[in-house]
Parts: sequence; C-alpha cells; structure tokens
Amino acid sequence: MKLQTFLKINPADTVVVCLQPMKQGDTITVDGNNVTLLQDTPAGHKVLITDTRQGDNIIKYGYPIGHAREDLKAGEWVNENNLKTNLEGTLSYEYHPVDEKLNIANEHRTFRGYVRKNGEVGIRNEVWIVPTVGCVNGIAERLAAQLEKETGLEGIDAVHAWHHNYGCSQLSGDHENTRKVLRDIVLHPNAGAVLVLGLGCENNQPDDFMQLLGDYDRQRIRLLVTQKVKGDEVEEGMRLLRELYALAKQDRREDCPLSKLRVGLKCGGSDGFSGITANPLVGEFSDWLVAQGGTSVLTEVPEMFGAETILMNRCETPELFDKTVSLINNFKEYFLSHGEPVGENPSPGNKAGGISTLEDKALGCTQKCGRAPVSGVLEYGDRLQANGLNLLSAPGNDLVAATALASCGCQIVLFTTGRGTPFGTFIPTMKISTNSTLFHNKPNWIDFNAGELVEGTPMNELLPRFADKIIAVANGELTRNEENGYREISIFKNGVTL
Repeated sequence: MKLQTFLKINPADTVVVCLQPMKQGDTITVDGNNVTLLQDTPAGHKVLITDTRQGDNIIKYGYPIGHAREDLKAGEWVNENNLKTNLEGTLSYEYHPVDEKLNIANEHRTFRGYVRKNGEVGIRNEVWIVPTVGCVNGIAERLAAQLEKETGLEGIDAVHAWHHNYGCSQLSGDHENTRKVLRDIVLHPNAGAVLVLGLGCENNQPDDFMQLLGDYDRQRIRLLVTQKVKGDEVEEGMRLLRELYALAKQDRREDCPLSKLRVGLKCGGSDGFSGITANPLVGEFSDWLVAQGGTSVLTEVPEMFGAETILMNRCETPELFDKTVSLINNFKEYFLSHGEPVGENPSPGNKAGGISTLEDKALGCTQKCGRAPVSGVLEYGDRLQANGLNLLSAPGNDLVAATALASCGCQIVLFTTGRGTPFGTFIPTMKISTNSTLFHNKPNWIDFNAGELVEGTPMNELLPRFADKIIAVANGELTRNEENGYREISIFKNGVTL
C-alpha cells in the first residue's frame, strides 16, 4: 500500500502537513493544483499551498495559527522563522454556545476497581506516605523502603513516599496550593491506606492539615508528627504502617461501571503529528468515555491560547463560560505579571517536530478533549464534582500538569507525545506515541502507538483497541512508567520563598 505523503487537515487550510520527509523540487497536488516544494521539509512540518502576503494569516485546522512575517510563496516550508503568533494580552469574549450531539451509545462496559468507603473507585491499591513538609522526605522514603522489604508487597500494588520541596517557607497562594494538592493526594482512591508524615514546626501544621481533609476514613489515613515522638520515629512509623498495610491488603477488585472512571488528558514533547494522530485518538476516547457516563479532564491552560473560543462555546451554561473566560485570562495575567509574552510557548523539541506557534500547538492540543460539552471548570487543587468533560487550571509543564490532573481525582493520565518522555506522576501515566518511529525506538517508554492512523489503520478500528488498553490498565495492567518505577509529584509555585 502506498502511503500518503501529505495531509490537508481542514478544507480552509492554507498549509498541508508532510507525513514523510520531502525534498526540494518534489511536487504535490492539492485540491487539483500542483505545488512544488521550495525547500527540503521534514515529516510533521507544514508546506504553504497558496501565496501569502506579509501579515496575512496562515490557516491550519481551519483556524489561524499566526501570520506571515514576510511575503511567502506556495511551496515554502512554514516554520517559526517565517510565521509569527497573533497572541497578545487578555481578551473579551462572547458566548456562542454550540450543542453538538455525539450520538455515541452507552456500551455498559465495566472495569475492575477498588471501591472505597466514600464510594470513589481506585484502579490501584497502594500504601502511600505523604509528607506535610519536605524536611521529612528522607524519613518518608526510608519508611517506604522498609515496608516494601518487610512485606514483599504481598496483597498490595506498591508502596510510595511522595517527596516534595514544600510545606514551609511559602506564603498565601503557594501555601494553599501545597496544602490542597497534598490533601488531594491523601484522599486519592488509588491509595488503600495513607500515612501523613509531619515534622511539627512547619507552616503546613499537621493538625490543621488533617482538618483540611474533611470527613476522612480515620482507619485508613493516619498521622505521625515526628517531633512529638520520643525516641525512634522510624520505629513508630513502621508500627502505623503495619496496621495500614494489614487493612489495605484485604481490599479486592470488583466490577465497576465506566461512569466511575476519570482520566486526565495531557500532551508533552508534542510534534507535528500530535494534532493528526494521538490527540484526535484521545479525543475520540474522551467522547466515548463521557458517553459512558465517565469523566475526562483537560488542563495545560497556556496551551489553550488560540483555541480557547472552541472550548468556551462548548460550555453547557453561561456560568461555565464565565469560568472558562477567567481560566484563560487569569493565566494570561499571570504571564504578563512576570513580564512574559503570552505566546512564547513552543519548546525547541516542539519546533523541531513541526509546531511553530502557540496557536499551532493549542489547536492540536485541545483535540484531546474531543467534541463533548464542557460540564465543569476547576481551579488548581480543586477536586472533581461533575462527570463529563472538565477543564482544569494548571500550566503546561508536564509534571506539574500531570500532578494536577491526578490531584483533582483522575485515576489515570493519558499522555500523548511525539518526542517521547519516560516520566510518570503518582497515578498510572500512559504514553501514546504520535508516530510509529517513536513507538519502535522507545518501547520501554510508550504504551500505545497512534501513529498507525497515518499508516492505513482507520480510527474506527484503532479506537476499540485503545479503549481496551485503557480498561486493561484500569484493571491492573502496569503502564511503562510504573514498570520502570518513574513516579513523582510536582506542585505549582508562583510566589515568594521565605
């Protein structure tokens, strides 16, 4: 089968994307017109298909991705050197609601999860140690290693200490962000039992922190303040952990409806194929999961800039529209308050992979959330309240954003990537490659290959396999980051450190 060499994504586009490396002098036929390439152009990159004047918009995905820095001819390789973002400060928006019917049947499928006392469902049954302050990280990690050695993990999935740098020497917003994210971790259903480990003199006072948890399971969540222990705090910590372990290892998986599944939507190390393969695949899954009554969460607010009106007009109510406007403009104000331009986003790896502006990135990034209506908007550190598609305030940084998705209550993160990355947050972090080369080069990083979509596999064949893979992970199959032991957290910081 002869593979397609280029793709015009939307009929209105003034560029096509090369699906294979192309040479200067190659000729392609687009909409009946012959276009001769004026430069060698790598796979994933854009070729202009119509002459464009300086200042005129260049269109991809049916929307502007910036404007030409100079007069350009059809056949030019379009990249960050000749394309400039249109983005600048905050904007005013109008609500033009779009009510798109998905027409996806509820298949009444289930997964095997751990039902917690409060009705939430975990897809892992782990024992966690959560420090209230970074000063006790070493003790937490020593306790985790000792419990794992002592028990051999019999009857549970893992033991982890979630070390971080914070819990003291922070003010106002940063301090509250730390407290909220640590609270969210302690309450996460993927943990069968949790030891909260405090020092005693930190700003994040242990007793006050425990009150922040609300009506928690006092059998499964315990507190140890190390300064209050007379003698060996490790010995006392092990005593509590043995009790917690004995409870957690009694838990068993049971059938749960897909309405209990919550997935985070994330991309990182994106390339020119992200908006063609992996992100649309994740978007189709997101719509399918929402139709089953489940929940998906899109974050990376700076990577919505340029595509934000698409999300705003999908909000179910004017109130959600207003919250989304605040989500976008507040993050722009954050950039501007630090003297940074709102459009300076694509990384060197993004640009090398074919992404030239933030609009180019955003229009591909937001495809991860499909076409479902927006049913919830969350601030950073908030916990999920509404089923369906939610938007979450967090930056684009991979580890900070993935931690935020896990913190709001997602049991798994679906992470698309064109360049590859090994990391994982404190829940399973499933990597989906945008291209087959990455999938074959990094099988120890990548869980699923969406590159097949440009190699002849239709979406309606790949989507069921993808859904089966995600359900298998929910049932206990390990992701690559879990197999490798690459798991950590990162908390958003904005202000002063004392």
